[in-house]
Amino acid sequence: MNGEEQTINLILDAILLATVSFCGAAVNSVAGGGTLLTFPVLGAMLSDIPGGMVTANTTSTIGLWPGALTAAWAYRDERRATPEWSRWLLVPSITGALLGSVALIGLPSSSFNRLVPWLVLLAAILFALQPWISSLSVRSSTSSCENNDLLNRDSLSQRSLAWMACSQFLIAVYGGYFGAGIGILMLASLGMARLGDIHRLNSVKNELATAVNGTAAGLFVLGSFAGLSNVHWPSVGVMACGSLAGGLVGSVLARRIPAALVRHGVAAIGFLLAAYYFGREWQLFG
Repeated sequence: MNGEEQTINLILDAILLATVSFCGAAVNSVAGGGTLLTFPVLGAMLSDIPGGMVTANTTSTIGLWPGALTAAWAYRDERRATPEWSRWLLVPSITGALLGSVALIGLPSSSFNRLVPWLVLLAAILFALQPWISSLSVRSSTSSCENNDLLNRDSLSQRSLAWMACSQFLIAVYGGYFGAGIGILMLASLGMARLGDIHRLNSVKNELATAVNGTAAGLFVLGSFAGLSNVHWPSVGVMACGSLAGGLVGSVLARRIPAALVRHGVAAIGFLLAAYYFGREWQLFG
């Protein structure tokens, strides 16, 4: 392959990565599952380097974080209308993400490779069930708000807040380790906490997702400089540009269009990827 062909391939790869990052960040701003789009693309691009799957995961987390930031900013008005106690969930979000990220860095890459098919399958199932989860969340929130004035600091008992914190901690551990589908898990959990309509739920979810992904991304950056983790920085730069725009656009579209078509597409991709990764792990190909 000559220099001109290599340049063309690099440009095409950059366009593909920017596009899936835009779409992934947009999907994340609505519910979650954007990693299902970016992770396999990065995995294919980085397949020739040692520990390529783990590097794809760390790179995806860092590259998608700007999109989470813009999505949280876009929902800032809805966030002001949520109760003060919900901000306490930032604590388990950060600590759980730290634990999951340390596990990803510290465990052998072969362990992560074996888990990838199951993680992708879990994310695809969560995404396929997202309408039911969202419906359950909204019904729980709406019925609770009809019965009580719940949008205040004292509306959640200490026991309920402790349960919410434990649930968020476990979600954040998963988010720090892999992360696809954490938005859907958080919507299911937050729906039981009487926060209001789906837009208020999304505002809290996006803020917590920003904390989880930001914590993991920060640790991966530090680990890269310390030689403890690998990050493909050229891909991060391309992804950051795409995800910044995607997070903002997705937040606007979430209020205007039904997400069924996007959900079905991403879920189908997830199930196909899970089948592929299972086949590769069990050496069914070639």
